[in-house]
Amino acid sequence: MVAGEDGCEVHPLAGRQAGRRCPLCRREQIIAIAAAAVPGMAPLAVRAAVNAVATSPQAVRDLAAALSAGPDALQLGAPPVVGRLLNELRERGAALAEPTCAMCARSGRPLTRSDCGGVCPRCRRRQLAMACSRCGVVKPVAGRDQDHRPVCARCQDRPQRPCGQCGRTRRIARRGRDGLPDICVACFKMPEAICSRCQQRRPCSFATGPNPVCIQCTPRATAACAHCGNERPPTARWPEGPVCDPCYTAALRRRGTCAGCRQQRRLVDPPGPAATICADCTATATLHLNASHVCTDCATEDKLYERGRCPRCALRRRAGQLLRGQGDLIPPALTPVYEAIIATDTPRSALNWLRKGSGAALLAQMAAGTVAVSHETLDAHPRPRAAGYLRAVLVANKVLPARDEALLATERFLTDTLAGTPSPTDRHLVHAYATWRVLNRLRRSAQRGARPRTYTRHAHVNISAAAHFLDWLREREITLDQASQGDLDQWLTGGHARYQVRDFLCWAARSGHARPLLVPTLGSNPGQATSKDERWALIAKLLHDDTIDLTDRVAGCLLLLYGQQLSRITAITTNQVTTTGNQVFLRFGREDVLIPEPLAGLLQTLGREGRRYLGVGSPPTSIWLFPGMLPGRPLTPSRLGERLRKLGLRAQPARRATLTDLAAQLPAAVLADLLNLAPTTAVNWVRDAGGDWSRYAAQLAQDPSHQTC
Repeated sequence: MVAGEDGCEVHPLAGRQAGRRCPLCRREQIIAIAAAAVPGMAPLAVRAAVNAVATSPQAVRDLAAALSAGPDALQLGAPPVVGRLLNELRERGAALAEPTCAMCARSGRPLTRSDCGGVCPRCRRRQLAMACSRCGVVKPVAGRDQDHRPVCARCQDRPQRPCGQCGRTRRIARRGRDGLPDICVACFKMPEAICSRCQQRRPCSFATGPNPVCIQCTPRATAACAHCGNERPPTARWPEGPVCDPCYTAALRRRGTCAGCRQQRRLVDPPGPAATICADCTATATLHLNASHVCTDCATEDKLYERGRCPRCALRRRAGQLLRGQGDLIPPALTPVYEAIIATDTPRSALNWLRKGSGAALLAQMAAGTVAVSHETLDAHPRPRAAGYLRAVLVANKVLPARDEALLATERFLTDTLAGTPSPTDRHLVHAYATWRVLNRLRRSAQRGARPRTYTRHAHVNISAAAHFLDWLREREITLDQASQGDLDQWLTGGHARYQVRDFLCWAARSGHARPLLVPTLGSNPGQATSKDERWALIAKLLHDDTIDLTDRVAGCLLLLYGQQLSRITAITTNQVTTTGNQVFLRFGREDVLIPEPLAGLLQTLGREGRRYLGVGSPPTSIWLFPGMLPGRPLTPSRLGERLRKLGLRAQPARRATLTDLAAQLPAAVLADLLNLAPTTAVNWVRDAGGDWSRYAAQLAQDPSHQTC
């Protein structure tokens, strides 16, 4: 050994390293720095922690270089060898904080030194992100192309091999082992097992183990969101901390006028809903909210989807690919459908429909010319709901002619009913009754009415009652022409629903298929009505509570103030609402009804802004005041009833209370004209409310304007 410059011993075989500190001196230096960082810790414990980490000359050199700045460098936890020393000291009782990533605040990961402190490998890759040479999006570099330019993970050329199942050369999802072949990403499927948590047979991880877990039941780690404070699974970990999915999406879409540059930009500083400054104007601009979330097509700052595109641009590209089929242009007949899809108010829903919807797949076949664009093609589709939605899209955009789907559904119902009737004679009677009476009446009603749909429930009930009555007679070996009044009375003892056979027996008697039989009329059963106090409390709530959806507020008021049926409320068009000066009128029947404030203001707002929950492929404008999810169709009465019931408003009791109140104040003729009621219905309501026609006649006699010479 020889003496070095500072008096330490230098190994004689150090060669060019002569004159530098020997490994023992470096180790002593590391121990001294660690002891200074934890002054209350025993020297032997500090030495033991250093010896547990510095197990090689390279580890000693790395530790000495990292801690050369002093004891404060130990708190950084980077490079990884410093983090290991920090953990060893903590296990031996040192009062030191666990090293965490300076960007995502996660612990338990090796950290790398950076300008902002120690960062985990994932955040380090994001710090070193570059613009991909293929898609142009700033992303972490996953590799290099042949010209050594950066390429992101999506654009990276991955090794491909022939799949052992389909034979095509593709990326391999599972390597072949134990005699099993390679499986490509298209053919690979997770093994199925009974999930240990939900007890459903699904694709599971650890399927061959004792505790298989499906994807839906796989637990996700949660953390307190840095923006909202809720304990949720983090979607991203930003410098301010973990961010949940709602806050992540809101941050990527938070746009406004920047306080610095006065431009319409994404606002990122300070983090959260109170942001007022864009990424370019703040000194704390971070990469995760800067260039990495700018649409490559329209340069809009937004949450991106495929290939660095915003939802609107991604929808335009995907819809064009689907409707172009095998050619370069969209078929002219389907151009209105394309325009309606890309103009939707909810591009994310449209993207999901194009990606997963069976109707979208059928639309692609129509665009490619493999199937005809016709109602018959949609009728033959194995998924009626998907085909029905696509039919609504095509009809709303004038690609297919409109037809009465409810009437056709009744014809299919008749076919199914006849198929379940074993007797040929009974089948002939039900078919004749349904064809010449029920369906004929429905067709006349559909041609005469201007409603958006034909209401066929009563027709279904009548057809079912006829088929069930004939089955009941056949079980007793009685034909229809032999049935007596006693037989009918015995049938009627089965319940009120059996009284619906009256229409069939009237037709059978007139047609000579049965003797005249009497089905008594059931007594009036008005049912319960909403109390007066409850009704006015609901009206006040709907008129003044801004937290309730505008659709429910207007529809509920039309029910509680004007006694309109849900089927008529949903069928109201925007043309029925007129404004003259400061007055708003709504036409229920032949007369315009003056609507007072504040309902008039709500009605105008609803007509002007409209409902935003329109389905994919809907025309840009809707004639309906309450449009539904099906393109070109209004909201269904059943769905409106569900929405109102959530507010504590039940339709039938509320309508009884409203009409009873109005009938006590208005003559029957006025009530019928204003509310579009049948005259007999109006008379019955007035009679039940304690009034009659004589009061109206007396008022006419007293009014000089109605007296004639």
